[in-house]
Amino acid sequence: MTNLLGPEPTKLPDRPDAQAALDAGTDPAEVAAEHPDFSEAWAALGERALESGEIVAAYAYARTGYHRGLDQLRRSGWKGFGPVPWNHRPNQGFLRALAVLGKAAERIGETEEYERCRTFIADSDPAAAEATGLK
Repeated sequence: MTNLLGPEPTKLPDRPDAQAALDAGTDPAEVAAEHPDFSEAWAALGERALESGEIVAAYAYARTGYHRGLDQLRRSGWKGFGPVPWNHRPNQGFLRALAVLGKAAERIGETEEYERCRTFIADSDPAAAEATGLK
């Protein structure tokens, strides 16, 4: 049965090696260097930078994670719209990077970018907006 109202949810592939490294407490910078296409490492770097007040660094890390995630979404069949479910762990890195990008954009006065990110995450999955605080 297919969804007649829109595209099926897009789920990124599992990345067990990269995920295990992050989950074990490996510095996200090391994980990003070893797995540069792993959005969750870039999201973690962006979150850390945002928390420490390094807004420009947070923006850069988040933009990298966001773009790497977009590449993977497209390879997974995403056509630029449709659900990207938060409850699928491999999607969370992309969605977290998107949230950090929005938060950093807001803090540097990039209002249009902030709104675009906020809309994108809500359209992807309202649970992601809730979980990341980008509502």
